[in-house]
Parts: sequence; structure tokens; C-alpha cells
Amino acid sequence: MLSDNIAKLNADISSTGKEVTVVAATKTVPAEIINLLPSYGILAAGENKVQELLSKYNDVKGITWHFIGRLQRNKVKYIADKVDMIHSVDSFELAEEIEKRCCKIDKIMNVLVEINTGNEASKGGVSYDEVEGLCERIQGLPHLKLRGLMGVFPIAADESAYARLGASYDLLKDKFGFDCLSAGMSADYMTAIKYGANIIRPGSCLFGQRNYNK
Repeated sequence: MLSDNIAKLNADISSTGKEVTVVAATKTVPAEIINLLPSYGILAAGENKVQELLSKYNDVKGITWHFIGRLQRNKVKYIADKVDMIHSVDSFELAEEIEKRCCKIDKIMNVLVEINTGNEASKGGVSYDEVEGLCERIQGLPHLKLRGLMGVFPIAADESAYARLGASYDLLKDKFGFDCLSAGMSADYMTAIKYGANIIRPGSCLFGQRNYNK
């Protein structure tokens, strides 16, 4: 099943004619399945809970880890040496904590600023009005490399929401040297790619529906 699902995903991406990086969202996926991904050309995986990432870290080989969920400042110390990119920076205080932890281990952390595209109280991310100011402040932190933006969309979002994120990215790209727009999951990755996403985070379309109540 996994091979068929990855083949479909790759065919979809190829049909766009665009260069897109797949970060497999591996919530609830066991290490033995994650270890199959490199043989199919998927070299990055994303977790949205620190504890779950830590529980798999030593058992997974050949994968670059990304953190894609809401990150509490007091948890940064556990993943600073383990992840290549944090997609969900949504405050300067969080950025400062990442700076502090990465300074201690002499590491440059790739980061994205998360936008709350639907102004949902239950979701992380900054408003569109706050994005540029936060990016300017992050640029002053020597151990953070600001690579771009990340968005998560409400279930009922129409294409205008994706277009707005893409337009914001294009507007800020030259000023900040962006090269990453992370958007799109299993149900909406083609729409996200249409509007400029070059990192997608599919999960269930690769691994099947998962039981999040385990």
C-alpha cells in the first residue's frame, strides 16, 4: 500500500512540473514504517509532538527530521540537536529560545514563520499583519536561518486562502531571501502547490487513516 500511495503522490507532484519537497507527516506511524521511506525517495519526516519525535528518534535511520506542530518554549531544548527545520515559529519569544539552545550547541536552525491563515483561535501562527515584523526580528538572531513561511488551512478553506499565503510569500521573498513555503497536507497538497508551496506535509494519503486516540 505504501509504495502505491507514494507512487500516486509522486505522479501528482510530477504533473505540476514543480520542484516539491515531501515531508511525510508521521504522527502515530511506527519507526519501522518510517524507515521504509528513504527507499521510495522520501528523505524527510515531520512530527508535531516533541515526545513522539523523541520516542522514534534513535530507531529511525536515513531521515531528516522536521518539527511541524506547535512548539512550547520549554520543549525546545529536547529537539534542538535533533531536527533540521522548525516550521512553526509564531513568536519572537519562541525564536529567542531556539536561538539560546542552538547557540549552546553551535548549530544554525532552519526556521519558518507560521501564519494562522484562518485566524483560528485553536491554531498556532501569527496574523498576516504580524508576519513581516516577526521576520525582521528573527533575522537578527545569528543561530536561526529564516527560510520562509508555513501555513495550515481551515478544513473549509477555499482557494483564496491559498492564494493569500502564496502572495504573502512572494511579497516577502526577496526582502528576506525566502526559499521555502510549507503548505498542504493529504487533502489539499495539489491546491497548495498550485499557489506556490514547495514543501508539502502529507500523512494519511501515504500511511492510511490513523487513530489519533491511541
